[in-house]
Amino acid sequence: MTIKTDTFSAAPSTRPSAGGRPAGVPDLDDVAGEWMDASELAHLPSLRNQRGQGHVNHDLTSLSWVAAPPFSLGYHTGVLRLDGVALAAQRHRWKPWGVQREHRSAEVTVRSDTRMALSENLLLWQVDVTNERAVPWTCTVSQDLFAMMSHSEVGWGWLYDVPWTEGDYHDFVTLERIRDTTRARSEHLPYLLGAGPRRMRLGRPRVPGIQRDEADAAMLLEYELPSHFSQDKVLPRHDSASGTIRGLRCVPASGGDPVFVFAGDAELEPSTQRTLDGDEFELRDGLVLSFEFRPSTPEGDGVILTHGNHPDSLQLGIEGGRLWFGISGEREHADAPSLTAGQWHAVSVVLGDRQVTLVLDGREVATTRHWSLSRRWSTSTADGVVAVADRHSPARAAYAFDTAPTEIRELGAGAQAIWSLTLGPGETRTIGVVCAYGTDQADVAAAAGRTARAFPEALDGTERGMRRHWDNMFTPGNDDFSGHLPTLRADDPELARAYYMGALTVLYMRNLHASPTEPIFLTGGPRLGPTTTFYWDHSEWSRMYALLEPAGLRSWLRRVLSGPYGDSFGIDARNGGPLGNYYAANDCSLFRLVEHYICVSGDLAFLDERVGEATVADHLERLAYGWKGRRREATGGVLADFGDDSWRLLECVPNYVNVVTSFNAAYVTMMRSLAALLRFRGRDDDAVRAEAEARTLADAVLDLYVEGGRWSIRHPDGVETIGHSLDFGLVAAAMHDDLSETQRRDMVAFVTEHLLTGTWMRALSPDDPIAEFSDRPDHGAGGAFCAWPGVTANGFAKLGRRDLAIALLRLTPQSASGALWGQAMEVLDGDPVRVRVAERGVSNRESIGGAATAEAVIALFDVDPTFADLGTAPVAPAAGHVPGVGVLSNLNVAPASPPPGPPGETSPPR
Repeated sequence: MTIKTDTFSAAPSTRPSAGGRPAGVPDLDDVAGEWMDASELAHLPSLRNQRGQGHVNHDLTSLSWVAAPPFSLGYHTGVLRLDGVALAAQRHRWKPWGVQREHRSAEVTVRSDTRMALSENLLLWQVDVTNERAVPWTCTVSQDLFAMMSHSEVGWGWLYDVPWTEGDYHDFVTLERIRDTTRARSEHLPYLLGAGPRRMRLGRPRVPGIQRDEADAAMLLEYELPSHFSQDKVLPRHDSASGTIRGLRCVPASGGDPVFVFAGDAELEPSTQRTLDGDEFELRDGLVLSFEFRPSTPEGDGVILTHGNHPDSLQLGIEGGRLWFGISGEREHADAPSLTAGQWHAVSVVLGDRQVTLVLDGREVATTRHWSLSRRWSTSTADGVVAVADRHSPARAAYAFDTAPTEIRELGAGAQAIWSLTLGPGETRTIGVVCAYGTDQADVAAAAGRTARAFPEALDGTERGMRRHWDNMFTPGNDDFSGHLPTLRADDPELARAYYMGALTVLYMRNLHASPTEPIFLTGGPRLGPTTTFYWDHSEWSRMYALLEPAGLRSWLRRVLSGPYGDSFGIDARNGGPLGNYYAANDCSLFRLVEHYICVSGDLAFLDERVGEATVADHLERLAYGWKGRRREATGGVLADFGDDSWRLLECVPNYVNVVTSFNAAYVTMMRSLAALLRFRGRDDDAVRAEAEARTLADAVLDLYVEGGRWSIRHPDGVETIGHSLDFGLVAAAMHDDLSETQRRDMVAFVTEHLLTGTWMRALSPDDPIAEFSDRPDHGAGGAFCAWPGVTANGFAKLGRRDLAIALLRLTPQSASGALWGQAMEVLDGDPVRVRVAERGVSNRESIGGAATAEAVIALFDVDPTFADLGTAPVAPAAGHVPGVGVLSNLNVAPASPPPGPPGETSPPR
């Protein structure tokens, strides 16, 4: 144990780069990571280590949502207590290598530093306890130790598998309720009963999650998520139990009117799947759900009923003649077989906030237990190391300490380490805790012990590694990336910070282990998608992607183009399968990614590579002509009609469906770029045809314009007007030369007067008629997706207002809640207007879309290589200077290629 006067420095680091950071690139401490009061944060900081991801909680040490494929953590790792009291984190400080949390009072300061060791299956905690008194002080520090890990090679979708007592599946809302119990004085908060009204279903349950036939409203994601599972995830579809149910009702235990009644009988057989008539209802503390059931056969295993089809739904069934029930990750069986075929049995479920009890024929036969008492994991202690084993998978974990605890106690499915400390006035004592995980108990125990014995070096190694990666991002010929990013020396330091925060977003979202074939950059998380990459989100930083990691981008594109990219929004990079539903953005996103890869790298040979059943050039042509198969006479027959499913577009804006301006404008620029590529490859007639069709599309898009800078949406039954940033951004980028001066001026005025606010913007104008039905803070009126300021700034620049682009971009770092931008950035009205990373709406703490800010800065220097440049543009300079912006140097864009040979052939790659 060491004595320190201070553990963390608030001053920016001045340590030099080991390899020599390129001149102009700031130290990581100067890019992001300020202390933030907990009261200012809606979404707590995350952890990442190029292998996995996790979330800190409201206390000083616990973690949830740890996922490092093939390992996933359930519940949380346990809270720290001082003299038996769990202390709240009053302040947080994020850094790309870890998160610091602090609780301070007049008597004591407790600070923690939590890290995931770089590229290792190791969690590290350093805890400093400082006596602020003028006299000596004796205290007890205790740390709960849970490691409810599972191991699986499948189930790594957007909704990835998380371990529960009952099994492995994604239950977002229950885990968030359990995270809430880490708040001060909240350990006993209820978490079993899910919020929201639900329907009662008999027999076979539906797949958990929002069902397509129920999607009659925009996705606000209040109580459930869509079922975006990976294709290798085999979802259990249990048969219905066999028998008869009658007298189903839900009533208050204290008496009063029932909240639900099904008075009739219902025959159940294995294929039964029935939704009962009647209003949806919510399960609450003090209600009793009761019914009578008569099994038809002794072997009639299956599900009797389910309240809703949510992962946390109350469900009752029969197995081996025993009644069972499940709720919020727990599953309990009756204490003995007690159902007799042909005989009526009285069944009731007594619902409580903290306990749910099953009663059969007047006798309590099963009761839930607290998650920390789960029987799935076993714990043992030997030689000062706490070992944890999962009974359902090969996952093993071990805790070790740099300072031996005074005592280690059993604590349900985990343990508790206790230190008795005596501190002098102003003295600080430091404790290091390590958790290693893997599949071999001896190996993880050895790793935990070895790391604990060299704890300071392990803690510092994670920071040193991230600093090395940062320096290498901007260094030609580095050994981390297949390319590098340009260096910016901006006239405005806040613009420079916006650029480098975008670059840091890319580094932070990088994962070297999730994919078996290439380094990837995750779309979001940590609560979602530890292996997921979305096509649309990647297109928001496609230039940077091609500059930084051309080899990785090439490999990723091959995987995507070989799959059903027309029916999914992304891929599970671990196992390669498609994920989710089709997005209207897919065509323009993938076209842009391929175009930027080829035009930045000079790899023209990629065009003629066969990927799946077509060459890359064929794929590009299919993408550009995607509008043709989407035309409908009912909406004009010229522009693409994307259908009436809002999930395919902005998800939470109900009327943004059918013929929308944004993606039709994107088809215009795709067709023009395709024409240039066709001409370059000697297909002049096809190029002329593509240009003519682009002109027809452009004219039809312009017909959607509405005075005042807004655009219209065309439905089969009419036309609506909308004011959305996506229309502005894509039209300005794709069709700036097609717009009149009046249109350009009015579009700019609309954004500045209706969308920009505070240090951020809104995606949807708050005075739009649909705004009240769409307040989700990414695409609605409540805020904006982290890419939209970059997209909007690029639109300003394309419309000749570079000044407004800079003014917007330079403000964006102030909105990041002390770290990086989240998927959804929430605008809080007031004086002044506040902006923060949103938590509601199932938002991701970080999103790769935030890199669009840096992408927009690069675009200020007119760095936008396209197919139109092939064979005609001069060699891109290694540096560019724009008055009022600065100097962008170290550009690594391939030189323009010479004219091609015969049609279908390409020039040699660089």
